[in-house]
Amino acid sequence: MLTLRRLAPLALAALLTSFGCHAQTTITAGAPLPLSVTHRIEVLLRQKAQLPPLSTVNVGAPKPSDIPGYSTVDVTFSDEGKTSRPISFLLSNDGKTLAQFNKYDISADPRALISADGRPARGGPASAPVMFVNFDDLECPYCARLHESLFPAITQRYGDKVRIVYKDFPLDQHPWAMHAAVDVDCLAAQSPDGYWNLVDYIHSHASDIGSDPTAKATPGDAKSDQPKHTLDRATAQLDQLTRDQGAAQKVDSAKLNACIAKQDTSAVEASKQLGASLNVEATPAMFINGDKIDGALPLSYIFGLIDDALRAENVTPPPPYVDPAAPAAPAADPSAKPAPATPPAPAPGR
Repeated sequence: MLTLRRLAPLALAALLTSFGCHAQTTITAGAPLPLSVTHRIEVLLRQKAQLPPLSTVNVGAPKPSDIPGYSTVDVTFSDEGKTSRPISFLLSNDGKTLAQFNKYDISADPRALISADGRPARGGPASAPVMFVNFDDLECPYCARLHESLFPAITQRYGDKVRIVYKDFPLDQHPWAMHAAVDVDCLAAQSPDGYWNLVDYIHSHASDIGSDPTAKATPGDAKSDQPKHTLDRATAQLDQLTRDQGAAQKVDSAKLNACIAKQDTSAVEASKQLGASLNVEATPAMFINGDKIDGALPLSYIFGLIDDALRAENVTPPPPYVDPAAPAAPAADPSAKPAPATPPAPAPGR
């Protein structure tokens, strides 16, 4: 079956193709196309899309368009009993030019794609020119590394110009990530500071969470010399860490305990659905004023994106970031003896 992908050369950008010299023609929306124009459209598309010889091209009647001087024509392609979905083209009113392009509404602020309402934040106020949103998994080791290195560097470099917000995106393959997300959100409802303290701790101690010295090692396990981890132990630790931080922040303990015990995942699931709608598939996944970036990227690259976002908001960024120089190699010890040369391997058969 023919699909739009067969027309990729046409759809990559606005295609403006002249049909050459011919008699004066006027295209009128709602009126049938002259056969000569229909034929030229068919010949053009067959050449551009390299259609099979036995396929058919069906050009519909022109319809009004939003582009002055052009009408819209829908084209379908049929082959081996299957017909493609209609593909819209623009046809100039003089019948000389066929065009195709995509139209997108960019009137909305990209920041509005991700609501940060009700989420604890670090860095600048809600009015900060740059909103940095990270979809986070508290059991994700890559998230932990990012949390440890990137966000303190952002705060140090940009101060209150960047507001940092975390959204929940616990992955199914991480056994205690959902429980951790619910617990930290229970605390966030009463203490944003307590939320960040707890997130800091969990990310920096994730490898220890669930460790149970009393659990028996599995025979033959390559890691049998290390403490075993269990889900029950992890959830109990997470609950206690949340209560301890709640006590430090002097929150309503009864309310916090009720939230922990309920383990309502609805808000976390809603956050995951939002992430999925934004094509988040793994963590960490970051959005800088709505611009999505994935994976482990150099600090200089991320700073460059933030700088661009600041300029777009008419805010002057800090001086260009320069990666720190690599430490110099230690000088050779002149008193050290050179290593003995490796003798050549014997030839085969000797």
